[in-house]
Parts: sequence; structure tokens; C-alpha cells
Amino acid sequence: MHLTGLANDVFGWVTIALVSLIAMVGLLCIYRSVYFQFRIQRRGSLQLGFFNGAWIVRISLILVSVWWGFGEIARLTFINDKRKPFTNPRWQMDICKFYILSNLGFAEPIMFLILAFLLHAALQRREAGTLSERWNKKTFGYTIFCCLPIFILQVCLILFGHKIRMAKLFTRTSSSINGNKICTYPLLSTISLSAFDALLITYVWCIGTRLLSLVINKGLRRRVHSLIFAVIFFLPLRVLFLALSALPHPGNLLYEATVFLAFLMLLFSSIVGICMLVYYPVADSLALRDMVSIELRGVPYDDYYSDGASLIANQSHQGETGNTSEASAKRSSASFRILIKDEPRAFDSIV
Repeated sequence: MHLTGLANDVFGWVTIALVSLIAMVGLLCIYRSVYFQFRIQRRGSLQLGFFNGAWIVRISLILVSVWWGFGEIARLTFINDKRKPFTNPRWQMDICKFYILSNLGFAEPIMFLILAFLLHAALQRREAGTLSERWNKKTFGYTIFCCLPIFILQVCLILFGHKIRMAKLFTRTSSSINGNKICTYPLLSTISLSAFDALLITYVWCIGTRLLSLVINKGLRRRVHSLIFAVIFFLPLRVLFLALSALPHPGNLLYEATVFLAFLMLLFSSIVGICMLVYYPVADSLALRDMVSIELRGVPYDDYYSDGASLIANQSHQGETGNTSEASAKRSSASFRILIKDEPRAFDSIV
């Protein structure tokens, strides 16, 4: 059942529309993060600076997500010969290989590694230097370092996989249909990606359960639940659909539908990650900017403002007493410090 022109246009334009949507949301988040950082530096507020401390890592998450989306659009250009940018079959094959390396070997692992590191930072104490400029550099370096094994493995599979005596579906990156090259997903690449995702899912699950045991704010619990769900549900489905795409003949309707479903799974998870780790924290921080000068003695934030953020006026525990001016200043200052069963951590400025 070969792919009709109408079905091809539907898959193509829907993919372009969804990628454009995530790009616009990402640009909005980048603008708000940079704007808030500019206001912090202009006012010289160290207290507010902590809540936007992860702005470099957040922007990196958005840029990698947008890069992945444009890679998906580039893959579509090889389906319809009216929109092919390259007519040379050799070029088409090389670009298909680059697409696999870019998306499966780099963009996807980087996105979820950043998500995992942001959640891990939420468990760290503020005194440990979490969300500082040094933390941003170290986190970015750790992300690249952890991505290297899967990237190198994908490079080896793409460049030397054809020398392995296996069925073509395990190693092919493109298939020829009526003289046109259609990008395909090598089964070996999908298997290696699934092993990496399994480790990442386990890690995120462990961190997420620890966070849920600490956070008592309902809005924050919903955010953590959403992040965990996006990783442990959409990510395995993404790998499953990629594996199933190796079964139908490339170029027919079943193949393109399977690949499109795999695209949707990662798109949904990336949107959830951007919203929960970038948009909402920055929105909460911008709301805090207008509240810093207001004294909220004894008024819980959930009653004063909304349940969607973690702002709490009282920074000390409920039974703590003190008459010094320092303690009074702490109680009267607004912050994004959440109330947990242990000492305050960095979670409130991340999710």
C-alpha cells in the first residue's frame, strides 16, 4: 500500500505545523528567560538570580529540541520529489545518515540528559552551589560527556554497519523508492537507543520518586508527575514505534504512519519537559519579581497567590522561633523555597 500524495502532504504539513509550534513555544521561553536574567542583572538582585540560575541549561534544552524538530522536517523532504532539495542519490543517502546521527545519536539523548540533570539538581542543597554559573558549565559538560557513548556507537553503526552480515533492516539508513531515497531507522541504532533510554528512564524514575517523597506542594507534585509520565510512557513508545517501522516496506502508508507516531511520542515528551522545566519556573520567577517588596508575614503563598507555584513567605519551619532581626528578615522576604520534610533544596527554582 504505497503512500499517496494526499497522505504524504498530510503527514508532512502536520509535522511542520507541530515543529513550528514547539519552536514558537521555545522562542517564547527563551525570551522570558533572557528578559528575566536581564532584569536580575540590572537590579543586582542575588536573591532573584538564584531562581533563574539554570537559564543557560534551560535554553540549551530548548535549542536542542528545536534542532531535533528541524531534523524531522528535513527527513520529510526525501518523501516527495517535488520538494527534494537534493537530486543526487548519494547526497540523499549521506543526509539520511546525518539525520540518524543528529537525532538518534545527539538530539534525543541530549534532551533527556538535560531533563535528568535538572531533576537531579532539584535534590541538591543550595549551599552546594547548585544553579550557579559554575553549575551551568559543569552540567553542560556532563551532558556532552554522557552523550558521547551513544553518539560514538551510532557513528560506528552508521559508517561500518553495512559490513556486518545481517538483514538490511538492521543497518540501512535509507531505501530507494522509484529512484528516490527515503530515510529509514536502522534496527541496530534503535536497539542501542533503547538501551540508553532504559538507563535514563530508571534514573529519572529514581529521582522522581525521591522528589515526590519530599514535595508537599500540590502544584509541584503535579509537575513532577507530568515529567515522570512523559519519560516513562512516551519514551518507550517512541522506541517501540521506531522498531516497528523496520517491518513495513519503506514508502507505504503503514511505514509513514508508524514513523509519524514515533515523532509524536517524542514531541509530546519534549513539550512537557519544556513547559515543566522552563516555562512554568520562569513564569513563577517573573511573578515573584513583583512580590519581592511585599511582606507576607504568616500568609501561605498557596492562599495568597495560587497553587501552581512554590512561593512560601515563611522560610523557617513551623515550630521555629526567634526574635532577631535576621530571622525576621527571613520570614518577611518572599522566596521560591518550598516546604519539604528535610532542609530546603533547589527544587523550587527548577520545576
